[in-house]
Amino acid sequence: MRPTRIREGLPFPLGASWDGVGVNFALFSAHATKVELCLFDDSGETELERLELPEYTDEVWHGYLPDARPGTIYGYRVHGPHAPDAGHRFNHHKLLLDPYAKAIIGDLAWGPELFGYRMESADDQTFDDRDSSRLMPKCRVIDPAFTWGRERSPAVPWDRTVIYETHVKGMTKLHPGLPEDMRGTYAGLAAPEVVDYLRNLGVTSVELLPVHTFLNDQFLLDKGLTNYWGYNTIAFFAPARRYARTPSFAFSEFKEMVARLHDAGLELILDVVYNHTAEGNEFGPTLSFKGIDNASYYRLLPETPRWYMNDAGTGNTLNLSHPRVLQMVTDSLRYWATEMRVDGFRFDLATILGRETHGFDEGGGFLDSCRQDPVLSRVKLIAEPWDCGPGGYQVGGFPPGWSEWNDRFRDQVRAFWRGDEGQAPELAARLSASADLFNRRGRKPWASINFITAHDGFTLNDLVSYDDKHNEANGEGGQDGHNHNLSWNHGVEGPTDDPEIVELRERQKRNLLATLLLSQGTPMILAGDEFGRTQQGNNNVYCQDNELSWLNWAGVSAEGLGLAAFTRKLIALRQGFPVLRRARFLTGAVNEELGIKDVTWVTPSGTEMENGHWDDPHARCFGMLLDGRAQATGIRRPAADATLLAIFNAHHDGVEFALPEPPAGQRWLLLVDTNKPEVEEPEPFEFGHPYMVTGRSLLLFVLHPERGGRAILAAARTALLAGTTPPPIPGGG
Repeated sequence: MRPTRIREGLPFPLGASWDGVGVNFALFSAHATKVELCLFDDSGETELERLELPEYTDEVWHGYLPDARPGTIYGYRVHGPHAPDAGHRFNHHKLLLDPYAKAIIGDLAWGPELFGYRMESADDQTFDDRDSSRLMPKCRVIDPAFTWGRERSPAVPWDRTVIYETHVKGMTKLHPGLPEDMRGTYAGLAAPEVVDYLRNLGVTSVELLPVHTFLNDQFLLDKGLTNYWGYNTIAFFAPARRYARTPSFAFSEFKEMVARLHDAGLELILDVVYNHTAEGNEFGPTLSFKGIDNASYYRLLPETPRWYMNDAGTGNTLNLSHPRVLQMVTDSLRYWATEMRVDGFRFDLATILGRETHGFDEGGGFLDSCRQDPVLSRVKLIAEPWDCGPGGYQVGGFPPGWSEWNDRFRDQVRAFWRGDEGQAPELAARLSASADLFNRRGRKPWASINFITAHDGFTLNDLVSYDDKHNEANGEGGQDGHNHNLSWNHGVEGPTDDPEIVELRERQKRNLLATLLLSQGTPMILAGDEFGRTQQGNNNVYCQDNELSWLNWAGVSAEGLGLAAFTRKLIALRQGFPVLRRARFLTGAVNEELGIKDVTWVTPSGTEMENGHWDDPHARCFGMLLDGRAQATGIRRPAADATLLAIFNAHHDGVEFALPEPPAGQRWLLLVDTNKPEVEEPEPFEFGHPYMVTGRSLLLFVLHPERGGRAILAAARTALLAGTTPPPIPGGG
């Protein structure tokens, strides 16, 4: 027997782990018969040797190489039964990525060798014996050392959180203030010019579209397009090298970005895709999980395990009911939260993660794991609470500790400002953090992630500029993207020079942003909406890695600068007045001891709304009175918060609104009027003088005592001052 330098090693931790002397390799596979570790030269092109992992413990294959070091390039070949009818698709001719790889080198080159079956036959039960290694990216052993210095997480409280959803490349690719080699990279996002802009705007938490290593779909490349959004993950521990200035240093560049954001007081939230992988269904490639242990990693049809469940709508669904798959996902999350110091996660198609064999279960294994985990229970967990499977729509159905994207808020606010009939009652519920959906089991208003727009759909500008989607550039014959957009072009489809339409569109943008930022719950802004970014009517730019998707900083108009300043003011108002971000749901019930209500809904005549008003389908103007004296927590103490009145008028005509009578010695001060966004000083209004609310506009007043109330006036002036200048937009206007 020829001696070998590989030793037994340990079954944990999974992946490739350098201990300062050598590297331990550990790979889970319950059904494999043999696992070979393949080592490559520094280029990743030449396979140097294959070493059989010598031990198998608790369904983990493992071995230790005492002479391996960080920088070692590797992959696996896994032997086992080729029995598609039984759910097994082993093929040792295919080089496989380690599911726990911390770094990936090289890019995937599509070819028939990547598939476990003979593509020419179109029969997934055939067996392909061509070697795939020349087309495959490879894994790289890392040294996890990084000097963080005094970096600390900002730990932004939920009630103060304002999320900014963006894309690493799209945020900075056209930024004129950055060197060319920094644009579109982690380093670009960490640059002072970008960080200062975000901090100046007032957002607290940057949410990035997927940065786990993902693949470009072949059908997109064939059309000259690419996977821009990144919802096609193949490696859950490795940052995408395409966003690094130096691809081999993606790991450290990502950490440097986190440190710079944290230094500025900004949190980082990652959009993560644990519901499916890039391997697709039975006709997809064999790149990692499918060849390691297909029957364990994926949900297969019980009666015919040759076929995949497709709750994600992408071909396959990860099987989080399997303990090792659940472990991989939670290990990945802990890794990003601890080693990479990420502050939270937004889970794509999160209903899948809560699915068990009987369907969605808020007490399912993954959701329970997060809730009890000492690391994951302390970071922000945000669910996209739907998927494509049966019973997949679960808004409000997630357990305590989770917040959720609230599409009911999005659709209701859009419908109201479009002028649809009968929207007032539903809008009131959404303004109140959707208590009808989330007020259970001690959940808080922040559980509702409110948004008007997101990466998937129209931008804010396009929402008020197009009746229909215009996705011709995607090459799918207009079959992609949502058709139910609740948008309105205000008379002309697309850009126009008509001054009346332009003015109305700008006011509608302000109405939508003001509704978002003055509502209870957690607001999320789509990057560029604050200055009117357009995608030219395309509501599904997932494949558009070009100027259509990238933020055009230098092209920001004068109107865009004004909108950015207005957004800055709204965020400052939200942070300055805690009544806009209460920790308790609004109930409208009378506090018998104080004789007040936390919220009162007001008619234009200044009276409280009754059933008849709510039932009127033509009611498009009403007020929301938030009483600052209402108890904010379970501890009874004198309330010191401001009382605010927000007025929403979706009528096309102006409405005379009688401001409610203030207590003696107090008066109303105007803070926001979307018809005149240039308000720079609180404007006083006396009781008995109705305010003419312009058609399709929103107002915000604060109640100010004649004596005292210095804090209220100071907060108001600070916010209005913020709205006099936009955040620093390079080349704008």
